[in-house]
Amino acid sequence: MKVLVIGSGGREHAIIKAIKKNKRVTQIFAAPGNGGISTEAQCVPIKATDKEAMTDFALKNSIDYVIVAPDDPLSIGMVDALEEKGIRCFGPNMKAARIESSKVFSKNLMKKYGIPTAEYETFSDPQKAIEYLKSKSDFPTVIKADGLALGKGVIIAENLQQALDAINTIMCEKKFGGSGANIVIEEFLKGPEVTVLSFTDGITLYPMISSMDHKRAFDGNTGPNTGGMGVIAPNPHYTEEIADVCEKTIFLPTIRAMQKEDSSFKGCLYFGLMLTEQGPKVIEYNCRFGDPETQAILLLLETDLLEIMQAITDNRLSDIKIKWSSKESACVVLASGGYPDSYKTGFVINGLNKEGSVDNENLFIYHAGTEYKDGSFFTKGGRVLGVTSVASTLDSAIYEAYKALESISFEGMHYRKDIGKY
Repeated sequence: MKVLVIGSGGREHAIIKAIKKNKRVTQIFAAPGNGGISTEAQCVPIKATDKEAMTDFALKNSIDYVIVAPDDPLSIGMVDALEEKGIRCFGPNMKAARIESSKVFSKNLMKKYGIPTAEYETFSDPQKAIEYLKSKSDFPTVIKADGLALGKGVIIAENLQQALDAINTIMCEKKFGGSGANIVIEEFLKGPEVTVLSFTDGITLYPMISSMDHKRAFDGNTGPNTGGMGVIAPNPHYTEEIADVCEKTIFLPTIRAMQKEDSSFKGCLYFGLMLTEQGPKVIEYNCRFGDPETQAILLLLETDLLEIMQAITDNRLSDIKIKWSSKESACVVLASGGYPDSYKTGFVINGLNKEGSVDNENLFIYHAGTEYKDGSFFTKGGRVLGVTSVASTLDSAIYEAYKALESISFEGMHYRKDIGKY
């Protein structure tokens, strides 16, 4: 099989490492890929959102299967474009991807079908949003750009002034472009956060091992939201009892709601949850594997990933038995200084071997924002590496991941020192 993986981050690197285990895979392409991915697959310089170039490449190179990993190409119909040309692929079509690409759509879906979530209001007029905020007495509150914003379009406003600043940033200054034309202002939920990724073919749904993402940039869960600074799996707050409640009140109702909306979801459906005193509630949906959750979770998957993906494509997920390791994992993200705001790149990364990894069978270095040139790896993005460890206990996994950081460095390197503590 020839497989094409669309994307360029740590998530795509993790997916490629996983599908390489399938003995039927003879060649893997990545578009556009990154420095670390180039040691495992043939990178091709095609933008992840270039539907025409991507379908042409897949046809000319007789690609057997395409995995569309990031949110941007999914939201503009990359799967639709590939399927129109008869190319088999993994990922939701454009209608189903709205569950992430439009917060207004997803919130209205939850309201219509009684799926527990935070109370909210939507706005397209900044002045009306301001008037609404001035009438509120309860803070903090959460303000979300409607569209995709690299995981950064959510602002938690601690008071009225911060809320007004958020409206100005999103709707007037258009920091996130067209994604901020509409916004959602919603209730601030309290409780432990949980991420549950799930495999689904639109009918059958298999939740993956739970995880705990760390979105804020700095220790103590402070600073701006990022794409994710680290993750542990499984999430210690997510018990079997809570999992049962989530399946009955959130997971299955969501895929049934999407069916009823003529938007049947096939692929990886991400549930971002808050375990409140009133029970589990949905914070957000994503239409794809999370990043960096994927890096930690796929290391615990014992069933062949490509077999699962193809079963989803063929609407036969119920035929697959999915097995997971009893071990635990932790991922610490190494980011460029200044991320998620302005940052510099182009710095050499020290401490990696020629494969872009380290010589330890229990450690996995996933490349997110890197490039390879002149025999060295260089920084090329906000999030640079995901240092991930697997061990028999969570404490051991966290310890091993942080221990590995002692030998890796680049100018301005920033990471959180409290992954797993929140």
